[in-house]
Amino acid sequence: MPAPTLPAPPAAPPAHRRAVRLTVVLLFAAWLVDYADRLVINLVLPSIGAEFDLDRASQGLVVSAFFLAYALCQIPGGLLADRFGGRRVTLWALLSWSVFTALTGFAWSFAVLLALRFAFGVAEGVFPPASMKVLVERTRPEERMSANGTIMSSNALAAVVTPLAVAPLVAAFGWRSAFWSTAALGILALVAVRLWLPAPLQRTEGPAAEADESGLRTGGAAEGPAPRPALRAVLRKGVLWRFALMMFGYNTIVWGLNTWVPSYLAEEHGVSLASAGALLAVPALGAAVATVLGGRLSDRLGGHHRRIIVPGMGVAAVALLLMANTPSLAGFVVFGTVAVFAASLAYMPIFAVPLAGLTPAYVGVGSAVIILGGQVAGMVAPPVMGALADAFSFRVAFGFLVLGAAVAAVMACLTPQDAEAFRAAADRTPRHPSPAKESA
Repeated sequence: MPAPTLPAPPAAPPAHRRAVRLTVVLLFAAWLVDYADRLVINLVLPSIGAEFDLDRASQGLVVSAFFLAYALCQIPGGLLADRFGGRRVTLWALLSWSVFTALTGFAWSFAVLLALRFAFGVAEGVFPPASMKVLVERTRPEERMSANGTIMSSNALAAVVTPLAVAPLVAAFGWRSAFWSTAALGILALVAVRLWLPAPLQRTEGPAAEADESGLRTGGAAEGPAPRPALRAVLRKGVLWRFALMMFGYNTIVWGLNTWVPSYLAEEHGVSLASAGALLAVPALGAAVATVLGGRLSDRLGGHHRRIIVPGMGVAAVALLLMANTPSLAGFVVFGTVAVFAASLAYMPIFAVPLAGLTPAYVGVGSAVIILGGQVAGMVAPPVMGALADAFSFRVAFGFLVLGAAVAAVMACLTPQDAEAFRAAADRTPRHPSPAKESA
């Protein structure tokens, strides 16, 4: 007997579709600037290393200073977004990170550079959960992953555009000019979001009060404060931290490659920054396509991220090993592109089940937990790979990235595959440490 077919959700009215498109465009622009600001440091790292006389391990610390602050601010950013609204926190983040990006162009010592990158990480760290909350408040569940996949493809597009734009700027005006230029783009994004971001949806599936203290029931309301005991309960859900480990594995690959491929191309193959920009555009385009595709597949499968992530990370691991060991530049680019494409399929599926299982009132802090895992990877991978490259070779450093693929694949098998299973797993976590609760 065939399984019953679920009724299709009612078609969205034109006004809603226009609001979703505008929200996606504005968040796409904000994320594009966000990611470009992060990538600039990787492209000018050889110039900074030469000016401040830094070895590779110290250069890796410049990148890690950002990710340390970025990681520490994920959960506070989620709490701020849930309490004060995603739009307000997004605007604050855009303004703050643009200021610190501009100030980075004035750094006069290694210590000052570290301090500015840390402050920049604080400002950008509150943005991802706020952005996720802005999207959830303005979309319906069945369209959310596809919309988010389009938004997050901005990261890959930034990886294409940034090297091509930064190379001539650095050649003409020096590495500091790259930071001043991207700061100006951040101000433009701030103005656009401030003027044109649509209002949140009016939820009809139930008031925010219907969410239990775990924050896991469906429903929700517009922007506003959430009860603090429920936030603590969400943070204590062990299942969220398993998704964070999955993101850790994925971002180990992403930020390991983003940090060290430009330096590798320059030192091992004598590739100029301008030529490196053109070469880096190839895998970045593949990542953009894979991010959108991963979001659409995730919507179609209703979660079930294991079906996407396990084979994707398997292919990525093999491609990374081939990339690390090939002696030719062409082979490095080809295998690197395959690895990036396969790994990028995992990005949206990591979020699909948690976003479906959490009520909108708690999406900020819930998504912050997951994003935190990725930023810890950004904090760990650059200096570890720099130390491996100094002690052994770039081949060993790039081989280290296979561990990221393994972690992501294993966690994909150890996490719930749909929203119902996610809520059930979360409900098995004790909510309070009191003896009465533990014995219930």
